[in-house]
Amino acid sequence: MTEPAYGGPTALRIMLGVYLRRLREAAGVTRTDAGWAIRGSESKISRLELGRVGFKVRDVDDLLTLYKLDDPEERERLLTLAKEANNPGWWQRYDDLTPQWFHSYLGLEMAADLIRTFELQFVPGLLQTPDYARAVIQMARQDLPLPKAEVDRLVSLRMSRQDVLTRQRPARLWAVLDEGVLRRPIGGKAVLRTQLEYLLEASRRHNVTLQIIPFEKGGYTATGGAFTLLRYNDADLPDIVYIEHLSSAVYLDKREELDTYVVTMDAVSITAAQPRETERLLRRAIEQVDNL
Repeated sequence: MTEPAYGGPTALRIMLGVYLRRLREAAGVTRTDAGWAIRGSESKISRLELGRVGFKVRDVDDLLTLYKLDDPEERERLLTLAKEANNPGWWQRYDDLTPQWFHSYLGLEMAADLIRTFELQFVPGLLQTPDYARAVIQMARQDLPLPKAEVDRLVSLRMSRQDVLTRQRPARLWAVLDEGVLRRPIGGKAVLRTQLEYLLEASRRHNVTLQIIPFEKGGYTATGGAFTLLRYNDADLPDIVYIEHLSSAVYLDKREELDTYVVTMDAVSITAAQPRETERLLRRAIEQVDNL
């Protein structure tokens, strides 16, 4: 058992949670009894096994004793994993500016091997230019504008996220965008044009697939709005669907829920123009921006 090359504490918590659940089930211990052993509740065990909360090394030690894990080397590895899972991720320097529910996503995104995303309104964060990102961030806080220094930090966070696509072993991004994304002059005409040029450049990368659903295609199946699918090569990290709301987010990892979103993502990918058409559609959008 080794730490994933990328992803940090979020991925480690999920991995450790998977190991603990397997050990508990193999030992025939209920979540209620496991919770009692660590002076907690059934819901606490559920959160630990899902990797939603941090681990106390003492709690992990007590659970391993309850589950009768006798292998000293395996026990030491799991306790070391528990310690490493509590280390801060690079994004935690932005904790004062980002909601708690978003922190988990940042770690999951960095650990992902395949990121599939569907967007109706904005260019995905992983493909935004700094000026476009700034405009989106300011738009979201029109009711209570942020100081420039805080906006700068949030733009820096968004740009840092994009390292997942350029690191030594980059993740693969497959993005499907409604054509309306290409038409909204977020930040003004000049900002949008630069953003479209950047999408053109990004679409040529070996690890980026960009598809656009043209207006002439009519409607499509994803009536519930934007969402992201995160997939991992590590068998101990379950696939996850991420859906962001105005003041919270939903993380789905049950197989039947995942299947629904995989089918939906496949459907919008089929509805969208083929990737080979992306450059033509982007150039058409750029020409229309020039004529505004």
